[in-house]
Amino acid sequence: MHYHAYEMAHVMLSPMRLANRALRAMVDFPFNPFSMTPQARVMSAACGVFESLTRRYGKPEFAIDEIEIDGVPVKVREDVTARRTFCRLLHFMRDPEITAKRNDPKVLLIAPLSGHYATLLRGTVRALLPQHDAYITDWVDARDVPLYEGDFGLDDFIDYILAFLNLIGPNTHVIAVCQPSVPALAATAILAAADDPATPRSLTLMGGPIDTRIAPSAVNRLAEQRSLAWFENNIVAHVPFPNAGFMRKVYPGFMQLTGFMTMNLQRHANAHVELFQHLIRGDEDSVRQHNDFYEEYLAVMDLPALFYLETIERVFQEHALPRRIFQHRGMLVDCSAIKKTALFTVEGERDDICGVGQTSAAHFICPNIPSGHRQLYVQPGVGHYGVFNGSRFRREILPRLTAWIRTADAPDAFRKTSAPGAKSSAAHSP
Repeated sequence: MHYHAYEMAHVMLSPMRLANRALRAMVDFPFNPFSMTPQARVMSAACGVFESLTRRYGKPEFAIDEIEIDGVPVKVREDVTARRTFCRLLHFMRDPEITAKRNDPKVLLIAPLSGHYATLLRGTVRALLPQHDAYITDWVDARDVPLYEGDFGLDDFIDYILAFLNLIGPNTHVIAVCQPSVPALAATAILAAADDPATPRSLTLMGGPIDTRIAPSAVNRLAEQRSLAWFENNIVAHVPFPNAGFMRKVYPGFMQLTGFMTMNLQRHANAHVELFQHLIRGDEDSVRQHNDFYEEYLAVMDLPALFYLETIERVFQEHALPRRIFQHRGMLVDCSAIKKTALFTVEGERDDICGVGQTSAAHFICPNIPSGHRQLYVQPGVGHYGVFNGSRFRREILPRLTAWIRTADAPDAFRKTSAPGAKSSAAHSP
């Protein structure tokens, strides 16, 4: 019922939003002689904050039309390489006249299916494009998928990764951000066990819950303390009419967003107080920065309930992968089969979602990767978001990641060097 109550509240606020827009248009009207008075500026700012807090945010665009490579502007266009019921595989195609001779590594960036759209990684994609041929998983909002299209679980997620890697072809490098670290590692193990040519050349796991028994966060503890039935009864809801996915069981995106925001509630409250002040002063740059962030942060999607519940059970409660009991379609996944894929793990020192050590646990469960082919890195001073985006990512993590991927393209080089500024690490026990 909470989903229906949320929808009803949104509908009931519609007349207020309409009146709010009309009032703001009247106050800001250029020929209004009182538009620049302090009282009018306060009223306009209040309308702006009300609009920001109550409107529904749609799926943002990647909007990456051009990048710069060695000082030369290069056009970029999005190409849908593959369509699946719950995901599109997007290829950011750079101008071939400029990039054809570069032979840049192919990278599959696996975006998290955890409430936000794949565009949350827009900055990551933009940072990768100058030196990589980039693909990304663009997940579909479950409430837009009709019930007759079937369900989607953790095994299906792994199947999608396997299909995309076979489609992109050999010598692909995989980067999994947060939640996809587990299915990405499982898919790599499945391909390695079959000696499949599509086995990734390198696998980078960034802030992922490989073993949540290590440095458990508040999110991890909640998943362990509650039963699976509690999550199904209190979190899962049916998509309301008139959405295309009517009656589909989902984990609503607005509930995920509420959970994220309550973890830093004071910060978000302060941000909107500052927005009010910026609007009064007419500080357009600050207002634009605020809007750009919240256009992305407040745009959320619903998750298929089956995928959500299976992730809770197998990743956060059973700890199936680090305990070596993880199965895919009834077959045991053996991470010790990974021998030729270079492994790089990245964590944030202040990550309050995936504690330090949870991601690097992958090195322990992949014992047969040679020591020169593995590396772990903890970025000082950043939280979860800073592991894959922002200035610290571009300045300190990206150079290491890029160097690691290029080194993995020439396997013999692992015996001679490692990525600058980071230390190689042998397998370790959590």
